Amino acid sequence: MSFIISVVLSSLFINGCKSESVQQKQIYKIGGIFSNVDHGIAFEIAAFSANNKYPWSEIELVPSTHNVKYHDALKAYSTTCDLLRDGLAGLFGPSSDFSSTYIQSICDAKEIPHIETHCNFNIKRNDSLVNLHPHPKSLSNLFLDIVEAYGWQKIVIMYDNDDSLLGVRTLLGLNKKEKIVVIKQLETQDSGNFRPALTTIKATGNTEFVLACSMDIMEDVLKQLQQVGMMTDIYSYIITNLDVQTLDLSPYQYAGTNITLARIIDPEDTEVMQLAESIYKFRKTRDASIEDEVLFPSWKMRYETALIADAVQLFYETLYDLTIDKKKSITAIPLSCHEDSSWNEGYTITNSMKTKTVKGLTGLVKFDIEGFRTDFNVDIMELSQGGLINVGQWNSLRRSLNTYRPEKISTRIGADDLFNRTFTVIITISQPYGMLTETTTQLVGNDRFEGFCIDVIRELSSILGFNYTFVIQDDGANGVFNPTTGQWNGMIREVMEGRADLAITDLTVTSERETAVDFTMPFMNLGISILYKKPEPVPPSLFMFVSPFSAMVWIMLGVSYFIVSICIFIMGRLAPAEWQNPYPCVEEPEFLVNQFSIRNALWFTMGALMQQGSELAPISISTRAASGVWWLFVLIMVSSYTANLAAFLTVETLMTSFKDIEELASQNEIKFGAKKGGATANYFRDSNLSIYQKVWSYMVHHPELMVDTNEEGVRRVENENYAFLMESTTIEYVTERHCSLAQVGGLLDDKGYAIAMKKESPYRNGLSKAVLQMQERGILTGLKIKWWKEKRGGGNCAAKSEGSEATPLDLQNVGGVFLVLTIGTILGIFGSFAELAWHIHQKFYKPA
Repeated sequence: MSFIISVVLSSLFINGCKSESVQQKQIYKIGGIFSNVDHGIAFEIAAFSANNKYPWSEIELVPSTHNVKYHDALKAYSTTCDLLRDGLAGLFGPSSDFSSTYIQSICDAKEIPHIETHCNFNIKRNDSLVNLHPHPKSLSNLFLDIVEAYGWQKIVIMYDNDDSLLGVRTLLGLNKKEKIVVIKQLETQDSGNFRPALTTIKATGNTEFVLACSMDIMEDVLKQLQQVGMMTDIYSYIITNLDVQTLDLSPYQYAGTNITLARIIDPEDTEVMQLAESIYKFRKTRDASIEDEVLFPSWKMRYETALIADAVQLFYETLYDLTIDKKKSITAIPLSCHEDSSWNEGYTITNSMKTKTVKGLTGLVKFDIEGFRTDFNVDIMELSQGGLINVGQWNSLRRSLNTYRPEKISTRIGADDLFNRTFTVIITISQPYGMLTETTTQLVGNDRFEGFCIDVIRELSSILGFNYTFVIQDDGANGVFNPTTGQWNGMIREVMEGRADLAITDLTVTSERETAVDFTMPFMNLGISILYKKPEPVPPSLFMFVSPFSAMVWIMLGVSYFIVSICIFIMGRLAPAEWQNPYPCVEEPEFLVNQFSIRNALWFTMGALMQQGSELAPISISTRAASGVWWLFVLIMVSSYTANLAAFLTVETLMTSFKDIEELASQNEIKFGAKKGGATANYFRDSNLSIYQKVWSYMVHHPELMVDTNEEGVRRVENENYAFLMESTTIEYVTERHCSLAQVGGLLDDKGYAIAMKKESPYRNGLSKAVLQMQERGILTGLKIKWWKEKRGGGNCAAKSEGSEATPLDLQNVGGVFLVLTIGTILGIFGSFAELAWHIHQKFYKPA
């Protein structure tokens, strides 16, 4: 029958429209008090369906639905009294622990059948109460049987409140069977944040959990379990809430986690699907803004909604059996909450309901002699990559658990199989690979971290489609093997013992580490180098102006000057053209003069050398040829001197204490060391080269020079006469921000950083291919530029270098020239006095 017809007919019944068929039937009014809208809709639809089950039936149920808030016991009480005054045949609800006790006492006093569908931990045999919900002890036995069938030895029960813990109280008895049961309450300081509690539970190392939580927080708990890295293939969960199947579990179905849950209603059952679709369409007619369901509505219908439909069916079947063929006449009467009157037929209906058996949406509805539901079946479900699958069934009467769990086949998986898996990724706080995000707001989860390795994982996740949760290695150790204990420490140990799926930081691939874990292909190539203070500029010399030429060049220049001067003097004496008439007007003078005396020859070559020239001009071919060659020589020498002088005056000459590892190892003034237990120190330890063995011996004999972190090593380089051996990529990062430091020498080896994972991990090939893909696309290069040269003060030193302007020359640079000028001037003055004195002496003291 179509939904529209059902809505119309229900409306007709509720409004009391009298058709011919209705007038021939006995009307029984039933009341419903619910705090959930779906419960009220299911109540009305179930009443309509029951009325149409037997066309020849002479009874008809007329539902009266009332929505009352969950904690409003006073409103529930007044609503019950109003219903009683109209003549009530049965009361359904309320589904609230706060008000059900009060309503039950009224129904007991008035002998009105009271039908409940919620879980009641204080349930006991009552004269007028019928509760279709399985007794909490029965459900607790279900989970006890599952735990024993799975062979769990150490169980951790995670619960949110006392009611949830009471639902699994029989599990506590396992402590007497040589099993360990630990209970952990999911307490939260912040609203909805269970991560601190979950992180504490994870640290215990347990992997088998019973999750007993209400649906109010179930989705948040599952999501945060994934965020803290507890949704991987080493963990197993039994979830006790019967409505967990209504959640979207697709984010967890590819993680390999063993998740077991129980259900009583089958969402693929035809009647369940019809009821769920009717509820959805009914709500759609009332509220057009409700979005179309992505999942079929039956997957979202909760267990208690189906129980209400079964309760109405049971009530109708009971009345039908009592009144068929007019075996008994039952007529509801008006009652008052303030009077002592009661309904004589109420107990008859209640007792008949407890002895009747019907087949409903929740399976067989049957009660034991105590009035509690019995002989019901529960499906055992497990989450697989294909979704929820049925792996067994449990019967409450026989307590028989039949399971047929499929064997998990171990296969190597490729990149596509990483999709939607969840990994715990362990990192260290080490710049720039993993750092805490700088922000003024409080961050949670993966948002707390940033850095090069954080971005690498984010890009890999984008390519491969997996989920991840970052955790911190508290001691900052990458991983060192202790030959005494035979144990690894640090990140390597966390990966080996399964507490982390992946490890990423400045983690060097070494042969020793590859015996313990697997690595992807390197995402960064590097080598060992030396970090030390930048070379200091040599202080300018007073006679820097002589620096362009070496001492030998200056000597040869002086010798050349004297030789050329003497040669010109001799050529001037020998060349006839150089002998000139001092008196041009006299044709035959008594004597001739020659301009190239020894003093003039020296002055002529000096003038050319200083590029000042002189009044002397060679006349003969020989002197002119010699002068031309001298001028060419002077041109080249002066040009070379000028060019070199500019360089010496403007370019700083840097003074380095050492140039490579050999010079560092051979001196005693500069101390040096490396990161304690790191791959750099191990490289020198394992090397066969004599110079590297010398370096390792120095480190062994000076353990105080070894540091725990790279940051400590950088501080020692800045503040002490200390050199730090570290990876070249980290040196690049440091020198971009610490302008007083620099790399000395080249690379001592060739190695790489990679992502570590458990030995023979099936994820290795997929991750390696993705890393190669990032290299080909230039993603890794872009990330390195981002974190080395742009973020966190990157490029600071380069900007200072590019922005530096030419500085004027100081007196220290040219002071020698002033000194020469001063000395030369003083000598000239003294020379003039000497010449004058000599002249006077020659004139006045000339011998007769």
